[in-house]
Parts: sequence; structure tokens; C-alpha cells
Amino acid sequence: MPVRIRPEKQAIVADLKEKFSRAKSVVLADNLGLTVAQMTSLRRELRAVGAELKVAKNTLIRIAAREVGIEGLDGYLHGPTTLAFSYDDETAAPKKLKEIFEKEKEPKLVVKAGILENRVVDAESVKSLADLPAKEVLLAQVLGGIQAPLQGVAGAINGLLASFAYALDARIRQLEGAA
Repeated sequence: MPVRIRPEKQAIVADLKEKFSRAKSVVLADNLGLTVAQMTSLRRELRAVGAELKVAKNTLIRIAAREVGIEGLDGYLHGPTTLAFSYDDETAAPKKLKEIFEKEKEPKLVVKAGILENRVVDAESVKSLADLPAKEVLLAQVLGGIQAPLQGVAGAINGLLASFAYALDARIRQLEGAA
């Protein structure tokens, strides 16, 4: 049975659906008493890395998630929920949240779960995502891994060519000496 939503709430659900559809990853966190100034600062810092912070009612989050095909959020939707959407890089919001709150003894924002590629992941997976190196570093590592064997092959071929050249030169000198 479809859930009836008041018209003013339909706009919020539509906005959440659009954000879920566009986001590469989403972090769901418990807001444990951030002040307005702290939320404003957090929003600004997330915006700088291509992410966005949104606070919404759990019922509206549940409806929007189901409508875009995300299942399994129900167990994490309790208490005040803050969403951090990463649009450009999957690791942007998790990294920034970790950077901001890991130095606090009692963080005001605690990760509950996340959404990655329309699949719900637990808090540990979100923390692992935050620990990944930047996309540029990962690409450099992959290219280095590809390049190393190629450099080895090139070195081996150069060694063979040099050995052949030395042997050819020695044979030429040997023939010149005999003549």
C-alpha cells in the first residue's frame, strides 16, 4: 500500500530522490548535538570537496530510498539522521567527516551506515572507504604496477641488444685482426 505524503513533504522526498540518484556515495550519521555554527562549518567544508550535508526525517529518507531502489536502510533509520552526499568522488564525504571528527574524544557526528552504488554498507565499510587513498593516488599505483613489468621487459631487451652489439663488435675486431 503506497504511503500518502502531504504535498509539502513530497518536495523533500523528490529532493532526496534526486540526491540519492546523483550521489556516488552517501554517509548516514547520528547528529549528537552539533550546534548551528558547527553544522554551517561542516556544510562549507563538505561543499569544498564536492559533497553536501542534509538533515531529513527518517520516514522521508526511507520513502525516497525505496523509490530509487535502495533497500536495507530501515535498521539504520532511528534518531536524528544526517546525510552526507558525495557527488564527485565516493570517498569525499567519508574522508572529510573522518578528518573533522576523528580528533574529538566524543564526536558529535557518528557514522551509522552508508550507501555505495545503491547498496547499503555498514559503518565499518564507510570507515574503510574513508581510509582509501585519493583516486589520483590509486591511479598512480595502478599505472606504476602496469609500468614496472614493462620497464623490466624493456631493460631485458636493451640488455640483449647490448650483448649482441658487443658480441658483433668483438667478432668484427677478431676478423680484422686475422686479416
